[in-house]
Amino acid sequence: MAGDGGPGAGDRGPGASGGAAASGGAPSFRVWALGGIPEVRAGDDLAKLIAAAEPGLVDGDVLLVTSKIVSKAEGRIVEAADREAAIDAETVRVVARRGPLRIVENRQGLVMAAAGVDASNTPTGTVLLLPEDSDASARAIRDGLRDTLGVEVGVLVTDTFGRPWRNGLTDVAIGAAGVRVLDDLRGGTDAYGNPLSATVVATADELAAAGDLVKGKAEGLPVAVVRGLRNVVSPGDEDSAGARALVRSAADDMFRLGTSEAVREAVTLRRTVREFTDEPVDPGAVRRAVAAAVTAPAPHHTTPWRFVLLESAASRTRLLDAMRDAWIEDLRRDGRSEESIAKRVRRGDVLRNAPYLAVPCLVMDGSHTYGDERRDTAEREMFVVAAGAGVQNFLVALAGERLGSAWVSSTMFCRSVVREVLSLPSSWDPLGAVAVGHAAGVPRERGVRDAEAFLIVR
Repeated sequence: MAGDGGPGAGDRGPGASGGAAASGGAPSFRVWALGGIPEVRAGDDLAKLIAAAEPGLVDGDVLLVTSKIVSKAEGRIVEAADREAAIDAETVRVVARRGPLRIVENRQGLVMAAAGVDASNTPTGTVLLLPEDSDASARAIRDGLRDTLGVEVGVLVTDTFGRPWRNGLTDVAIGAAGVRVLDDLRGGTDAYGNPLSATVVATADELAAAGDLVKGKAEGLPVAVVRGLRNVVSPGDEDSAGARALVRSAADDMFRLGTSEAVREAVTLRRTVREFTDEPVDPGAVRRAVAAAVTAPAPHHTTPWRFVLLESAASRTRLLDAMRDAWIEDLRRDGRSEESIAKRVRRGDVLRNAPYLAVPCLVMDGSHTYGDERRDTAEREMFVVAAGAGVQNFLVALAGERLGSAWVSSTMFCRSVVREVLSLPSSWDPLGAVAVGHAAGVPRERGVRDAEAFLIVR
């Protein structure tokens, strides 16, 4: 199907809906590869090169341009003896890693293998980076073709992606101009009258894949044309969102984390959150976090963690009121002024502002008694460390669930009060309380810590 470049080459027959009617009224479109594009060099005007190939474009056509020639024209060839170093430079976030293969988020916001850094079809010792702004590149080509040929076409800049859960590669749109990249069918109905509530079609990606069928990977045909789908070409500046609209935001990406990187990412995401929205917390998410908590290491094959979940507002208020009263008594015994006490109590409102509380507790079931103070102290410390590891797992898992948290030590200073209010066994030692909820704003960035400052090597 990588034909001779004529408009009839590679006729796909019945295809995407909304195209020109073929015999019998069935929707159809045609896609063909455009021949005659020379080797592209830095500074070349792609619109003029395409126009010189006599593409026979008409209004409503969609031009599919391989990102590699866009990068070459824009001088995105860089010297790099080490491709891995170039990938590092283009990487914003590592999503997953297996051996030398890295799936990363690159500077353009795309999640893909090797940040899109390409060492093929480029001189030895150099690599090719993706266009800095593929939407702007697509707009430049579209404007150039309008000026040169007087046609109103859509332009997609395409690149090759792998996909989760699916073997093989396909082309997708990374830049767009004059194309409605998404077809939102929500609010409509299917042929049986069933409402469509989640159907948004990635039209631009479907077009990119169709073009790849005729361009191929090694035929030297970097441009294809789709005809018969005028409905996807948008006039004027209606396409201002470009291909960026195809990239899920972090908040909507259910699979943002990779494999082993998930833990590291969640640790990075974990922040102390002190202001929460009114959005309710999913109890299932907290239970999943508890399930992660109880995988922490513990001495003697014990399970030294218990989590008391305060899901009702009444239970939270009852506990926090009792803790506040106990705290005020302590402060008065310390000789604090009433003004000082009021300020301290206000600063402790992070727990009261949270829509959900969890009280982690230490239990010593299965611990050994040696009758020796040194060894008995060490035994308890082992259990405390294990309980702390469980709480850390809990906090990290909450971050993975996109929930904010704050681990506050208050309950440790009034354990008897907490046990009484929550009707807990006398052997349970509360280890603070964890406020849980959806962050009201973006948590403050954590300062960068140099790991070397915390190491001693012998």
